[in-house]
Amino acid sequence: MTIFEKIIKGEIPCKKVLENDEFLAFYDINPKAPIHILAIPKTNVKDFNEANATLLGKISDFIKEVAKEVGINKSGYRIISNIGKDGGQEVPHLHFHILGGAKLKWENLE
Repeated sequence: MTIFEKIIKGEIPCKKVLENDEFLAFYDINPKAPIHILAIPKTNVKDFNEANATLLGKISDFIKEVAKEVGINKSGYRIISNIGKDGGQEVPHLHFHILGGAKLKWENLE
């Protein structure tokens, strides 16, 4: 069981931003920007490559809601999904990093 599955089940606490029946968004514990949120599906999907178009469409709408909730929808934000070991994926559960709150540079992501 991944850490994200434990967070979904409430076994590990998180600082929630937004939640619905299908998705959960919470603040990253190791932020790379003033606002750094993770958006995850509540279903077990390993990564972007395993996600279907329906799920990706729904999580896209959810991410837009999250951006609006934290007030970065107009100033701008970055969305990142790491896929596989070489892509930097540390948890084998589809997740999107939502970064904002400042003018972002690529150096912020290392």
